[in-house]
Amino acid sequence: MAQKPCPYLILSVEFPDHERAVVSYVPRTTTLRQTRFEVPHVMRGLDAGAFDAQGIGSIPMVKCERRVGIAAPDIVQQVETAVKRWLALR
Repeated sequence: MAQKPCPYLILSVEFPDHERAVVSYVPRTTTLRQTRFEVPHVMRGLDAGAFDAQGIGSIPMVKCERRVGIAAPDIVQQVETAVKRWLALR
């Protein structure tokens, strides 16, 4: 049985051809735990959920399947804040 793809928010910078094409991502979950690291998110076509900064990871760009949508700037800013909180960055 094939695993269902999970939506995630990509956090990355543009990179030149000579650098590794790796991006960091924050997964989107519908199993909410109401933690300070979750950013609630509603999008047409997806169940209500949240981006969970505790699940941050990195993958090669070629593993990204397709774009589902573009997150609003305020959501991206909240996710960045949650990631900084999770990693204890200022």
